[in-house]
Amino acid sequence: MTPGSNPRYPVFLALHGRRVLVVGGGPVAARRARDLVSAGARVEVVAPFANEDVVELAAAGDLVWHRRDFEVGDVADAWLVHTATGEPAVDELVASTAEAARIWCVRADDATQSSAWRPAVARHGDVTVAVSGGGDPGRATALRDAVQLLLEQGALPVRPRRAPATGRVTLVGGGPGDPGLITVRGRRLLAEADVVVVDRLGPRGLLDELEDDVEVIEAGKAPHAHTLSQEEINDLLVQRAGEGKRVVRLKGGDPYVLGRGGEEAIACVAAGIPVEVVPGVTSAVAVPAVAGIPVTHRGLARGFAVVTAHDGEVDWTAYARIEGTLVLLMGVTKLRTSAAALVDAGRPASTPVAIVERGTTQDQRTTVGTLADIADRAAASGVTSPAVVVVGEVAGLHRVLAEGATQAESSGAEEITSRGAG
Repeated sequence: MTPGSNPRYPVFLALHGRRVLVVGGGPVAARRARDLVSAGARVEVVAPFANEDVVELAAAGDLVWHRRDFEVGDVADAWLVHTATGEPAVDELVASTAEAARIWCVRADDATQSSAWRPAVARHGDVTVAVSGGGDPGRATALRDAVQLLLEQGALPVRPRRAPATGRVTLVGGGPGDPGLITVRGRRLLAEADVVVVDRLGPRGLLDELEDDVEVIEAGKAPHAHTLSQEEINDLLVQRAGEGKRVVRLKGGDPYVLGRGGEEAIACVAAGIPVEVVPGVTSAVAVPAVAGIPVTHRGLARGFAVVTAHDGEVDWTAYARIEGTLVLLMGVTKLRTSAAALVDAGRPASTPVAIVERGTTQDQRTTVGTLADIADRAAASGVTSPAVVVVGEVAGLHRVLAEGATQAESSGAEEITSRGAG
């Protein structure tokens, strides 16, 4: 042991139903009292004055406030004592009284004179990480904040090793493509998964960060090429969760925006499987945005509609009448048919159109035109899925708002190529 060192033995305390004494009524004492109440302790506060947090907790019956100065008899029968009066003499008296009674005491004013210490704490679900800064509270706080961020990002190995009592399914919207655009909760649940059923358009770069024993199942759907049918996906989710596994259905965009998430959720509910939906950033809005196209804009579009355009069941007459922006998902294959149908239904042939391929990735590309010529321009440019098609006056803002855009002439097609968020 290094001379002069003061080694500490880390331990967690089960304080539920046990009496804990807090001496002091200021902000520090109030924070300690609130944390102790959350831990289920029977908290008693001794202080002639107290801040509003202590007063509120006392009024709610969550703790008992003795509105007076500390007395040596207060430590009797306490399992733990916290002192934070701001008066060194009083804190010394509390600590020495607790020491004589063989009761652990956390002293807020001088950690070197404490018999116990409260670490900085980071929490993630049922995971608690306690951090000590070696007597330096500022360092402990900085380390705690760094650990908390990594926990929230799913960058630490938070996946439980014990099988849950019951399996569950989580439908996670992975966003438009860039792995950085998945929600914090979605990223955390992905890191905890035992099984991941992934779409072709999900943020696939995140799969490389999964642990080796996580089962990854491809369920992606490409035009005219389905890895699994929707019924097979539904059955798979129910089966794996029925085996007691944590299943994440990782989708591109948002599960409930043309993602068949509702069908999968219904299948889980029908089978008695707990299911949660984590919304995602939908590509219908995000992909145009990173290409410099707001789907609504004052004076140009007061609203927008999103429609899947890969089948022949679209009522283009109704959509042509919409005063605002029309966003087509899965619309590349039948682009020529869709554009012609909109013109036939009354949408001006001069209406601006933008096609954003592989939005938010390094390969993002935008091709612009009008309803009259967009199909020809797309064919000349070799436009392919995945792509989002924006129909409306807002498409003309691409030239103004797309940062770093460069113009290029290729095969008679005007293309504007820009980097995505990736």
